[in-house]
Amino acid sequence: MAKKILILNGSPKKDGNTSVMVDWFCQGAKSKGADIEVVRTAVLKYKATGCISCRLCQTSEKYECCIKDEATPVLAKMADVDVIVFATPLYFFGASAQLKLIFDRFFSLYKWDNDAGTMQTPLKGKTLVVLASAFEDIGLDALEKPFALTAEYTGMKFESILVANAGTSGEIAKKRPDAREKIISLGMKIAI
Repeated sequence: MAKKILILNGSPKKDGNTSVMVDWFCQGAKSKGADIEVVRTAVLKYKATGCISCRLCQTSEKYECCIKDEATPVLAKMADVDVIVFATPLYFFGASAQLKLIFDRFFSLYKWDNDAGTMQTPLKGKTLVVLASAFEDIGLDALEKPFALTAEYTGMKFESILVANAGTSGEIAKKRPDAREKIISLGMKIAI
């Protein structure tokens, strides 16, 4: 059965390094029959800038954010896919704000019982992938850490490809041609 993959492209640019990486990943995953949807988080219309810590999601039986905007269906899809890919450029040692807005609202996909010390989520057992690039060779480890910790805490499988020295927007193909095959191969691996 074809795996369902949701890719969240956190770059504000349509033709930058992040989009090139997403295209390579899709090429590999599609070759193995994956069902892929790419969402450009930079163009979503939000009513709030990330999680507002109202905790209303914790009082609902549903795994959903109480803020109703264009992130709502994206969050709902996360519970229904096999793989969630976060793709982003490195911005000041972290993911782009455009990606972080939706990543923080991931909170609504968890239910905690603090008294019992338990947590439930429909994300357990899924795969979380990070694709990230940077102009230089510093900072990608800091960007990766929140995603890796989230995957570990949630019981998700974790994969990442971090491409340092990728150049400015759109230069990754010529500056780091070695990254292409790695990313295509990861897409193929994730899809089966």
